Amino acid sequence: MSYREKIAWLSLAAMAVAYGPYFVLATRSPRPWEPFPHLHPLGLFAVVSIVRMLILGAGYLYLRLGSPREERSARDERDRAIEQRSLNAAYYVLIAGMILVGCIMPFSSTGWTIANAAIFWIVAAEVVHYGVVVASYRVQASV
Repeated sequence: MSYREKIAWLSLAAMAVAYGPYFVLATRSPRPWEPFPHLHPLGLFAVVSIVRMLILGAGYLYLRLGSPREERSARDERDRAIEQRSLNAAYYVLIAGMILVGCIMPFSSTGWTIANAAIFWIVAAEVVHYGVVVASYRVQASV
């Protein structure tokens, strides 16, 4: 498995561990959070983001120390093509989600529903990005 594929797997795992429980909690029925109704969701999102960054930091450190220098070489044409393909796919997911969140949802939803939908589509675009990277490297490895 190449170094860049390991990074993509690490990023997917960090998002699953951090944002999976966040979206489960966010989709529960809203409860009034006293005394500050908007502080709890914001604090929860901050904690989730910090957890993701800690997982990524520890994973990068582990991979950097455990991988030979040759594996971490400069990107070649194949790596750039994979990155471009994954970014193109993620871009379309992000644009579709933001059109939904910014143009359609304001007519039927408000507040944290819209904010969580925007966060969801950003995370979905990142999952597509890293998923395409992993799939591309797996296809290359099987050939």
